[in-house]
Amino acid sequence: MTRILLTLASLAMILLIAALVLGLSMGNLYEDPSQQTLHWATVHRLTGVAAALAVVFVESVIVTYFIGTSRWCKEVVETYGLDPSAVAASNRLKRRTFPWALGGMLTVVAVIALGAASDPGTGRPNTQDWADWHLVGALAGVLLIGWSFVVAWNNVFANHRIIQDVIAQVARIRRERGLDDASQTDHASSVP
Repeated sequence: MTRILLTLASLAMILLIAALVLGLSMGNLYEDPSQQTLHWATVHRLTGVAAALAVVFVESVIVTYFIGTSRWCKEVVETYGLDPSAVAASNRLKRRTFPWALGGMLTVVAVIALGAASDPGTGRPNTQDWADWHLVGALAGVLLIGWSFVVAWNNVFANHRIIQDVIAQVARIRRERGLDDASQTDHASSVP
């Protein structure tokens, strides 16, 4: 999970930054926009939607990971009679990560809402008044979403260590009980 999270979060951040750069460089939409400005506004919107979907996807993967691994940890600890502190530690990491993941999702929704409010294509009056709010929201949003990914990365890495420890304890118990006989392992690995 640590490698895939880095890849997915990097892609989401690249899309967010690309949408921000496009928004800053597209030109003035409010005073007789040219065809080129309208074209780049469309590209900005589409990139923003792709970035939003990527952020929600990454945050959802993070939430799903913690739900699954904390449940796995609980079941394995109960099955093998291990110290329940691993379950408590995994649950603490999950609880620390969820608010940041939800915050990342809500932040991207807020940035999109501010962008929609500032879009002159809606035909609403005073959309230009929302442009600065959209810019501030986008800048703050990129930072907050980036930070939510950093928090998630650190917590996923810590949770990975907990899982590795549980796996090592299970392997030791299985060897002690003779459940992992070397001849069975060799036979299973030779079957195509």
